[in-house]
Amino acid sequence: MNRFLIVGIVAAVVGIIFSIPLLSDNLASAGTVKKIQFTQTITSSEDPGIGHSNEQLAMILAPNNGTLYDGTLTYTASEPVQIVVLHKIDKSDSKGQPVWTVDNNTIYAETILDSGSNSGTLDFAGSAIGIHSTNSTQFTATASIDGWIRGTTPEFFGNATQMISVNSLKLSRAEIPVTIPLHEGFYNGKTVYYIITDSSSSADASQISSNQNWKVQTAPLLAQAPQSSLSKVYVFTNGATGNGTDGFQNDVFSDTPSSQSYTPVSLVVHVKWGIGRTTQILNSTKDILAANATGKLTLTSTGTVLNMPQVVWPDGQMSIRSDKQLTNQNSYTGGQILDIDNATHKSVTFAAHRAWGPDGKTIYYIVTSGTPQGPAKMMGLINTPALTMLSSYARDLYHFSNGISGAGPFGFQEGISGAQLGDTSYSPICKISMVSWNNDKNAALLENLDDINFEKSQGTITVQPALVYNNNYIIDCPIIEIPKSNS
Repeated sequence: MNRFLIVGIVAAVVGIIFSIPLLSDNLASAGTVKKIQFTQTITSSEDPGIGHSNEQLAMILAPNNGTLYDGTLTYTASEPVQIVVLHKIDKSDSKGQPVWTVDNNTIYAETILDSGSNSGTLDFAGSAIGIHSTNSTQFTATASIDGWIRGTTPEFFGNATQMISVNSLKLSRAEIPVTIPLHEGFYNGKTVYYIITDSSSSADASQISSNQNWKVQTAPLLAQAPQSSLSKVYVFTNGATGNGTDGFQNDVFSDTPSSQSYTPVSLVVHVKWGIGRTTQILNSTKDILAANATGKLTLTSTGTVLNMPQVVWPDGQMSIRSDKQLTNQNSYTGGQILDIDNATHKSVTFAAHRAWGPDGKTIYYIVTSGTPQGPAKMMGLINTPALTMLSSYARDLYHFSNGISGAGPFGFQEGISGAQLGDTSYSPICKISMVSWNNDKNAALLENLDDINFEKSQGTITVQPALVYNNNYIIDCPIIEIPKSNS
């Protein structure tokens, strides 16, 4: 695109932005998250901010009501420049801090990063980002952005980021509710409620499936994860009968989602009371380890790994959606749970998302936790940073940043899983990769890994890890079998 046309577009957008009334908090929080990746060359123009008329500004990501950007900027310019990041604030909050405004009504706190250089790379988060010079001479800059838009997507982005959808796809039953048995356990003397979706042991998967009357899948890849990357769950093999995994007292967890070390994937440690010992209910790892130290019981690490996402824990729970009606626009935002019944039926109802397996067959998966913070928050999940340690033991899940619009998490077609149930490479943990059409006019529906590999070989798509601040985007997204009553 002609660089002067780009300047015109940006200038027009900046002018329009400040004439739009502020959106309500509800509208701003109801927006979606979209991936952006682009390279753009732009010539600066007079900084429109009050008091900056003798300065130059090239706005790379312009302010837009209800929008927050984050990601990585790499830039080069024809002269030494500054990077300016703007943060939307209330006028009453501008108390002596550096601010930027064009009308004294809409106020932005201003972060100025001055490296004294004409090139560089940095991570950013804010309402807008631009390249700035304190003198009045025009400069030219080329910038590459790899990041995310949260909230309301600016309409003009189609010109620079190739995010315009050229077609749309609407699958039947793209999202459906699925009800899963809820188990009761202990953490530090208090109650937790959790589900069991996967086991590294086929024998344990079969036994738990039979006991809970809901299918637990076999995930062989989990067995390869180092024990240091896992939470622990203590399962009693004798003593007081109860609702634990092996039919005795309730299981005891080493962590909850409130802990930085928590993962939904837990190593099973068997707890066995010694012969002749008086048994009792132990409801914390502290009590279990103390009893082990005095020889009352023995602990055996089994090597079996279970995916046991916690739904309710002592000081929190997974978010329950306020809008129970699942649609193509809202299925990934506002929470992944429709209902929790920990009193009568002991069950939890998740939103299950439709996708394709590597062979093109339909699959459904749920999402229970994720990291980093931004994507996790968008989906209504607690950030689970320890998931990053499991990225080498995750299956690939491909999502789309542009092309055909649909019910995928970024507003485009549904995703494709790199492994299917029954595969030796199957894991409930997913590492997200982004598929981007290099030209939206070439966009077509992709339904399996062969489609992705073919288009990649033709140079029509780009496939790369979905990075946030250079961190992998990891989620716990077990594939589930849909009961016939839901089929």
